[in-house]
Amino acid sequence: MEAVMPLEVEIPSLRVLIESELEEAEWAKVRYEQLNMISEKRLAAICHHQLYQRRMAKAYDRKVRPREFKEGDLVLRKILPLPSEDRSKWAPNYEGPYVVKKAFSGGALLLTRMDGDDLPRPVNSDSVKKYYV
Repeated sequence: MEAVMPLEVEIPSLRVLIESELEEAEWAKVRYEQLNMISEKRLAAICHHQLYQRRMAKAYDRKVRPREFKEGDLVLRKILPLPSEDRSKWAPNYEGPYVVKKAFSGGALLLTRMDGDDLPRPVNSDSVKKYYV
């Protein structure tokens, strides 16, 4: 039985033929330049991505208005739907009014009922809206 060489080893690809005609030093230089081009392209892509992120953040921040609450403001708290509770279509979405007892810098609020009872946990300012009388 005679050993048979695989076809791909007997017939080298075009890339192997081209690289074999180059000298080793010249091939290494060309390869190094190609690798440098890859890192330059990657750096350009990172810069482009950062510019895009800044542009998107600026466009978003342009439309967002900060909501600030002070002590003594009247607010309505959003009713969060519980999975076990079936709410009708006409059920209220907010409950209250509550009085802001203390407003923290991160957006958390300590609320008090109108009769003076404190709520047990702080509430995020995203789940309340101002109540105007």
